[in-house]
Amino acid sequence: MAAGERVKMADVARAAGVSVATVSKVVNRRDGISQATVDRVLAAVDELGYEASLGARSLRSHRTDVIGVLVAEFEPFSTELLKGVSEAIASTGYELLAWSGGHRGTSVGWERRSLARLGGTLIDGAILVTPTVVDAGAGIPVVAIDPHTGSADVPTVESDNLAGAVLATEHLIGLGHRRIALLGGRPDLESARLREQGFRTAMAAAGLAVDESMVCNGGYRPETAEGPARELLTRPDRPTAIFGGNDLMAIRTVEVATELGLRVPEDVSVIGFDNVPESAVLTPPLTTVQQPLHAMGATALELLVEMLRSPDAQVADVRLPTTLVERGSCGPAPDADADADVSSRRPAS
Repeated sequence: MAAGERVKMADVARAAGVSVATVSKVVNRRDGISQATVDRVLAAVDELGYEASLGARSLRSHRTDVIGVLVAEFEPFSTELLKGVSEAIASTGYELLAWSGGHRGTSVGWERRSLARLGGTLIDGAILVTPTVVDAGAGIPVVAIDPHTGSADVPTVESDNLAGAVLATEHLIGLGHRRIALLGGRPDLESARLREQGFRTAMAAAGLAVDESMVCNGGYRPETAEGPARELLTRPDRPTAIFGGNDLMAIRTVEVATELGLRVPEDVSVIGFDNVPESAVLTPPLTTVQQPLHAMGATALELLVEMLRSPDAQVADVRLPTTLVERGSCGPAPDADADADVSSRRPAS
């Protein structure tokens, strides 16, 4: 065979000294072939590196034994989720296809386009990460991670966004901060809604009014967060602390503060949400709320495999806990209006 040429079933048949029909029966696990012939064919398959195309496999058996993880783009959040899926898939008997579908023009509706292309032909089921629509019109089993707002018919996996946002806000309040800004995420995602709710809940519990002019939409992306972050940091009454709705926005906020000559955390404290690897290597390292991203990916895979193996199974939504990770980007409020009793409410060092 020429270098780089695809191995065909006829090549396997020739190497094993059998008919193409016999090879087909072996690779499709049909009965009626002696074990000696099966062994000879499988040896030729291994030697030649034969693999039936996914399209051909689906035409024969109506399944590919492949699970897709569909994302708009491969950024730190989705990459960490993908690692969790990858770590867990070996024991399932399925293979993994990672697909980025939101890079062509507008990203809204990328799930429908991707599922129309892949569903039933290349993948048996899909994990959708941060979908932009409620109903993706899948046609195959689907699990959503960080789901869209509104009701949906697909099972979901998410972290406890509300409790995590309360943790983040309480941490800032405990350090004496009163002028706290929120750089919120995509308003169409349930996570962004719950994080804003958690922020407001913690502020109200502390008897602090939310300055609505300091609640901004950063879109969960560094490029869309830069403008709002710069506006917050150049205000005459700039906030003493900013809660970034995810790490990417918080990291960009720290970078903007540094560009403006502000010190973090001496002049402004910044806290994020996710605990992606980039947060730990920032200068200063980012205080953040940790989502169990690998566990979220593995859990989504577990739910999807259950749906594939038992189509009538009732699969429940899953919510995993969040925790605070304290690093160097948060410090005591720099202004003099902090309450005198703030030291009694600071976390123990």
